[in-house]
Amino acid sequence: MAKRVIAVVTAGLATAAIGLSFTSVAGAAPESSAANPAGLKLIKTKTSLLGKHYWYQQTFKGLPVLNGYYAKHVTTSGAVQIADGRDAVPANLDVTAKVPSATATKSANAAVSARAARARIAGPEKDVTPSPTATDGAAQLAVIGGPDARLVWNVTSRSAQGVTRSLVDAKSGSVVESKVISDHADGRGIVFDPNPVVSERDEKLTDQDDANTDELFPAHKNVILRNLAGNGKLEGTYVTVVKAKGGLAESPNNQFLYYRDDDRFEQVMAYYQVNQTQEYIHSLGFTEVNNESQDFEINTYNGDNSFYDPSKDVITMGEGGVDDGEDAEVIWHEYGHAIQDDVVPGYGESLQAGAIGEGFGDYWAVTMSVPVSRNFDLPCVMDWDATSYTSTEPHCLRRTDTGKTTDDIVGQVHDDGEIWSNALWDIHKALGRNKANKVILEGTFFYAPDTSFADAARVTVQAARLLYGKATAAKVTEAFQARKIL
Repeated sequence: MAKRVIAVVTAGLATAAIGLSFTSVAGAAPESSAANPAGLKLIKTKTSLLGKHYWYQQTFKGLPVLNGYYAKHVTTSGAVQIADGRDAVPANLDVTAKVPSATATKSANAAVSARAARARIAGPEKDVTPSPTATDGAAQLAVIGGPDARLVWNVTSRSAQGVTRSLVDAKSGSVVESKVISDHADGRGIVFDPNPVVSERDEKLTDQDDANTDELFPAHKNVILRNLAGNGKLEGTYVTVVKAKGGLAESPNNQFLYYRDDDRFEQVMAYYQVNQTQEYIHSLGFTEVNNESQDFEINTYNGDNSFYDPSKDVITMGEGGVDDGEDAEVIWHEYGHAIQDDVVPGYGESLQAGAIGEGFGDYWAVTMSVPVSRNFDLPCVMDWDATSYTSTEPHCLRRTDTGKTTDDIVGQVHDDGEIWSNALWDIHKALGRNKANKVILEGTFFYAPDTSFADAARVTVQAARLLYGKATAAKVTEAFQARKIL
């Protein structure tokens, strides 16, 4: 039947025809099915100032009818208004799928990935960072009503374009529809990637008080800023710049094109580099690793330091020496702390846990720089930031290849962190970047807030064994043994 609104008792309430998800909502208030048409599933009850609102999903033979809904609005006086948005479905529609869910998911993801790739190529400038392939969520059988009624697989995918819903014909396997259902926008920005020392392969570069010198100008890179909220600010799915020296960057058309002599440049750096991080983490299959919009305060601390505040879940970037926000490895290091705090509530309650945190932050900075650093002294951490406080070359705050073992523990988290980062870097070299990071992130989920080197190593080995088997676990064990952790 055509979608329509029926006012059973005029109650003065406006009703709107909207589509609903078919996911059940826990705690929905009970409502007598006898008072409603057949084939409805109560999914949500809401209370407003004027009464209660009961929302139902239309179903057919137990399957949700996409965008088919029925709503009952009951005022405090007892008046009832009905919003009927059900679609007609032939009674003889067969709901037996011929195409397996895995096949449908693969077809949907292929279509999404191809469209995302076409969109990137068609842009005004090609971005050198590869677009992540689509990753799937749950595939569920559903029914499309109306004149083209059919059985479909409803597949959700995540790609560089956001979250996409694809409908795949469960009989033929053809992709019926594929559309982005998340709200975001793309913009453009200028960044260092990861920093001038690395991109220009030049240890002689110096800050010169934020001057946009001829030597530093080539390090600027024009990039796509994905997953923006589209509100003209550096606010998006994974990053929000909440405070900044000189005020927040704003652009009505999402063009955040600043060079390093403009304080807004570091705001763009934070947004771009953290968004890149989360897209990478999602490409590994993780959807619950700091999967939120991380707050940043940029250039609001005048010392040469940056830090993550777990009490507020905010990362603050300092501006002493080289502005910390100009070096992506500083951003990635601090974001590493946010990752661990998200995965393990209250993390860092022991000295060794703190050292693991610092070591992981250094390692995360290095592994994130791998795709863009062209193998330029990868173990050197924060090459650009360190030019303001080191006199020897290469300029490094710390390294992930010092060779330290537990024999070198001194009871200082940054120094002892080099033991842990060296172990992770050895795992990275033994397994390859993606495989190593899957193991390392998965192992983090099993950390205790006050974990030790040995305990954290054991659960990392366990993660390697469960994910990839005994041979991989043996390589991970060897890396920890080399540091005398195990």
